[in-house]
Amino acid sequence: MIRFAFPLALALCASTAQADMTLTSKAMPDGGTLTEAQILNGFGCTGGNQSPDLAWSNAPAGTGAFAVMMYDPDAPTGSGWWHWVAFNLPGDTTLLPEGASGTVMPAGTIESRTDFGTPGFGGACPPEGAAPHPYQITVYALPAPLPLDANASGAMVGFMARASALDSATITATLGR
Repeated sequence: MIRFAFPLALALCASTAQADMTLTSKAMPDGGTLTEAQILNGFGCTGGNQSPDLAWSNAPAGTGAFAVMMYDPDAPTGSGWWHWVAFNLPGDTTLLPEGASGTVMPAGTIESRTDFGTPGFGGACPPEGAAPHPYQITVYALPAPLPLDANASGAMVGFMARASALDSATITATLGR
């Protein structure tokens, strides 16, 4: 009897377990290289400065909002560089089209200031001659919208998103010049 009970219990647990949250992008595939569209048009770089398309799935039950953030941990600042800080996306959001930042973000979304000092997506622009930098986009599933406004820094949004995240998913692409 015991030899049948264990596989049955294991099967029941596996069938009720939720899959981990996933994040994908055609413009910024995980492990790939950023395209011209995601490069900043400024600071010595010439690019499209468009936010990448994003699609996520398997958010946990109880998700009431999302935060989307793009960060370069290797920026020569001592603290990295926030390229995109968007939060309070509605909990039923599962995708953003390419170029959504500043144009077609879901109602209620707040795009707060980046390390460029402005809201919205700011493309990649690593220092000339530097080794390729990793650009990380993370989507956080949150139980509720964050109690922050458009003046919130990337560090503050990141702190609050991580502190309350039900789950998250990250993709990383690189760029050097």
